[in-house]
Amino acid sequence: MQYSKKISLVFVLFSSIVFSQDYKTSSTALPGKEFPRIDSEKKAEFRVYFPDAKTVTLDGGDGMKSIKSSASKDKNGFWNISTTPMETGFHYYWFNVDGQRTNDPNTQLYFGYSQPTSGIEVPSGEDFFSEKNVKHGKIINDSLNSQITQGKRNFKVYLPPNYGTKKLPVLYLYHGTGEDITGWEKQGHILNILDNLFAEKKAQEMIVVMDYGVALNPEQEKMPDNYPRTVLSSKNLDQIVTRELIPYIEKKYKTSGKKAIAGLSRGSYQAMLIGVSHPEIFSAIGAFSPVIYEGTEKDPFKELPIGNLLKSKKKPYFFIGIGEKEDMLFFKFNQLLTDFLNQNKYPYTLYKSPETRHEWLTWRRSLYQFTQQIFK
Repeated sequence: MQYSKKISLVFVLFSSIVFSQDYKTSSTALPGKEFPRIDSEKKAEFRVYFPDAKTVTLDGGDGMKSIKSSASKDKNGFWNISTTPMETGFHYYWFNVDGQRTNDPNTQLYFGYSQPTSGIEVPSGEDFFSEKNVKHGKIINDSLNSQITQGKRNFKVYLPPNYGTKKLPVLYLYHGTGEDITGWEKQGHILNILDNLFAEKKAQEMIVVMDYGVALNPEQEKMPDNYPRTVLSSKNLDQIVTRELIPYIEKKYKTSGKKAIAGLSRGSYQAMLIGVSHPEIFSAIGAFSPVIYEGTEKDPFKELPIGNLLKSKKKPYFFIGIGEKEDMLFFKFNQLLTDFLNQNKYPYTLYKSPETRHEWLTWRRSLYQFTQQIFK
């Protein structure tokens, strides 16, 4: 019996060691932090110090809605939260601490849901957006004063490793609702994606302008935050891009004159609106998780003049990317677009991101696919 007990104890200890080693710290964790962490079954563990809290629950964005979690408090004031298997990809999350939304002190913060927010990366096993031993480009901050919005507009510019040796095409790229110009840099890992593509000679070198997706003057900012306001903002953005941003970029940077435009979610609508309004300017349009605003059943494209593509002598390359697990609303928008393009025999590329929702892995993959097809 004593021998059996020893064997059992050794087995329990060995199992505990193996179990603990199965977890890997999320790439979003701050240096030196062990949590949050994910195991091979995509279950996550969080450990946070809220000694005075009576209740702590896990909450978050779209990718967190399908999971269940349990929380317990230890004698030292740490709360240990564990989850059922999570969806692959990047997910915004936070804790409700006695009813108060609170970020995880163990992670980097990302601007999402209109405020700095914690994030967790559930790995897919891909490395196309990882930093590799290749030549690196850089991302710089820039700005211009807009007459249209009556104020300063900040944006970011990616310059490839060999910038300065020749004139380059420009991709204008937009983020989604509740995010800002840091999105493509931090959550999107655009620096690594493009550096790796250029090193592997899978895409033409380009400049990328990551512009801010809200364009309202002081009076318009007082309007209710609804779809009509979003459409107005997007129409202002159209004017800013064509009348202010493009001239500014082409004067300051070494550009070839070739241009493309793309965006995710709300940014997809903005990219489509600007792109189809000026098919003579943009050689490619990318809609990642497409959204269409203010359409009606009779006229789904009431605020998106997509018919311009059929009239134009120049036919921009049209790319649509969507996650396989996105909500039905996005598939509805996707269907409206593809039905129109099919009925009018307009060529397009449809990319479906395997096993992902309305989140940044979908959009990284879409960017990766899109940039390999443009400026050829």
